[in-house]
Formats: sequence, structure tokens, C-alpha cells
Amino acid sequence: MRNDDRIPAVYRIRTQAQENHGSRAGFAGLHCTRANHRGSSTGNPESIRLFLSFLKSHGEKVKPEADFTTKIVVHITEGSWIGQGDPPSGFEPDFQPLSEADLKINLQRLGWLQKDFIQLIHELPRKKMLAKPEAGRTIHEIAEHVSESHGAYLRYLTGKVDGLSEALKAVREEGPDALSATLSDLWQLTNARLKILTAEERTAKITHGQLIWTSRRCMRRMLEHNWEHLQEIAKRLAQHS
Repeated sequence: MRNDDRIPAVYRIRTQAQENHGSRAGFAGLHCTRANHRGSSTGNPESIRLFLSFLKSHGEKVKPEADFTTKIVVHITEGSWIGQGDPPSGFEPDFQPLSEADLKINLQRLGWLQKDFIQLIHELPRKKMLAKPEAGRTIHEIAEHVSESHGAYLRYLTGKVDGLSEALKAVREEGPDALSATLSDLWQLTNARLKILTAEERTAKITHGQLIWTSRRCMRRMLEHNWEHLQEIAKRLAQHS
């Protein structure tokens, strides 16, 4: 397979804004996709500014309007699931120990994302939740997908979590009318487990098939996956408002 413009790619982008305004957790949670343009290193400014605006709205001291530069740290074009932000090989920062300070920052951001997600869907009528788009999932199906993935990411790291299977079942079976409540219950349970990760869990490297799973990879995927689908729902609702 040739490395040309038709092949999707995964980029890890470091921005000057991250170095100037970000914490040690960096831009954990930022997820954007773009076509592979040969020789391009411009990143995705609109997506970066949108994520900075999200952080600012929750009190982080960042400047979405400030100029910044981007640099491609690694460009991956081989392996499965390319172009979706999480190739089997992972990224170098995934394999660094997760400090208590960075865990706290990541959990704070994850809580903000979850709060915004629930606020977005809270008053949606059942008909809109179940409306089938021309392509893709219904909003309720997106929420189910987010919850199932979230549970899998945690289990990869910690193994069995008491109450998790029941919480996931509630999201699936109690339907759109209870979605805000069942998601809240699920995320309260998973966040409580993440909050007490041990030093051993924060440094472990666990093999799952092609993947090597770590606490940093777990947090990265939780954050960026929630952000990705929060934006998907927001854009869909904006288009039909």
C-alpha cells in the first residue's frame, strides 16, 4: 500500500499553545481527524481552538484566540484502525507513568465532558434521541457506544469493577427516557474507581491482544472518545435546530 493522499493517518500534534498554557496533562482529550495531506504539518486549528474553548469555559487558563504553531511528532500509516486516533502501537506518552497530579487533571476534565454530555441530551425528546440519520447511529446509540467503550477502557486497566456490568446494562435497557440518570450513575461509578488507582495500576503495562494498555492510554481514550461523540451530537443538533 502506497503512502499517498488516499491513506488516512494518525497524527500526534504538539502545539505551542500546549507548551505555553497547558498543564503536564497537555491536550489530553483533544480528538480530531483529517485527511492525510502529503507534507502537511498545519494540524487542525479549528478543532484545537474548540477544545481550548471547552477548557476555558470550565475555568482553565488558556487562550483559544491566541496564535499557536503545531508540529507533527509522529505520523502513523500502518496497522489496523488507522485514522481513528488510537493505533494498536499507541503513542509514546501512553507508556509513561501517570502521576497523581495528572490523574487529578484528567479526572477533572473527564467530569466536565460528562457533565456537558448529559446537559446536551438531558431535555431531548425521545423522538429526537431515536431519530435515525441517513448515516451513522441514533443519539441514543451513540450514548450506548460511549458507555460500552468507557467500560471496556476501564476493565482493560483494572479488571472487574463491582457494579459496572449492571450500570452498563441500565444504559442499554432503560432507554432514552432514563439516559441522563443511567449515564450519571455509570460515570459516578467509573470515576470513583479511577480516583483510587494504585501506584501499581498507574505504572502497569497490560497486554490485550495487539494492545498494550496503560493508565495514561485509558485516560486518553476516555477523554478523546467522550469529546469526539460530544461534538458529533452537538453538530447534529445544530444542523437540525
